[in-house]
Amino acid sequence: MLLKLTTYYKGEDIPDLQGTNTFHSKELFQIYEATPGYAPILIVASTDGRPVARLLAAIRKTKRWLPASVMRHCMVYSECEILDPALSADKEQAEEVFGEMLEHLTQEASRSCFLIEFRNLNNALFGYRCFRSNGFFPVNWLRVRNSLHHPYDLEERISPSRLRQVKKGLQNGAVVSEAHTDEEIRRFSKMLHHVYSSRIRRYFPARDFFRHMHRMLIKGQQAKIFLVKYKEKIIGGSVCIYSGDNAYLWFSGGMRKTYAKQYPGVLAVWKALTDARERGYNHLEFMDVGLPFRPHGYRDFVLRFGGKQSSTRRWFRISWPWLNKLLTKFYI
Repeated sequence: MLLKLTTYYKGEDIPDLQGTNTFHSKELFQIYEATPGYAPILIVASTDGRPVARLLAAIRKTKRWLPASVMRHCMVYSECEILDPALSADKEQAEEVFGEMLEHLTQEASRSCFLIEFRNLNNALFGYRCFRSNGFFPVNWLRVRNSLHHPYDLEERISPSRLRQVKKGLQNGAVVSEAHTDEEIRRFSKMLHHVYSSRIRRYFPARDFFRHMHRMLIKGQQAKIFLVKYKEKIIGGSVCIYSGDNAYLWFSGGMRKTYAKQYPGVLAVWKALTDARERGYNHLEFMDVGLPFRPHGYRDFVLRFGGKQSSTRRWFRISWPWLNKLLTKFYI
């Protein structure tokens, strides 16, 4: 297959493409583009002038105290999106297209990034040969997903103690709702920035990220921000992004020590789950639940909502050849 690869660095240059994967969408590109600390790249593969696949990567700056050579991190959520149904049905050709896009991205990002990472893959086996030929090494990871399409109630799978916490939180005055205004989102992002624990994630985007998400994704029903309030004060919340038939819990947290009786963190996740079920999504996946060989507090927390954990992998490539070779020998 003769492919033409086009790389976009500005949202205004990207054509409108028919796709369902929000993680590779023009809208998410524009959110990254408008948020300080991000520099997105969108690669579109075409044949005979017709787009057949796209891949969105976000280059972000990490901790400021790190040396300049290791500050940039290229992140990709899911392998890519195949836009052509016929190509999607042919696994071998789909991987061939992905391989060319991956090679192009690797050359592009390696010039400025210390690390390239692919996470939240839909199929952990997809593109194995392509990743290896481009110098990536896999690390076993875990995923936690709640099935929402089963006939029995969601409540039947959640632990009794978790259900009691939901009821107590509501009885003690907590109110859960969607965020609709810029002021609510500003207050939410400020709260989440302060309470986010490094035990959950080490990176938190600039607060503008959520404001731009509201403008570009939430109004199009591709994302939602849920708020937990107590006496009109925002004490918790969660951020869901919707892609295809699935929902993804991207961020969540609450002021659990100050407002322990209201269980803000529990209610934030509960609202995301029940809303995704009501909207007809097949699964809700909790993003970034950690490595399989070490304890992870957030994973233990979300498993009590009735989800199941399964093995997956992430792919990494480090720009320092000696270190990349060392880690490749360790993990393969």
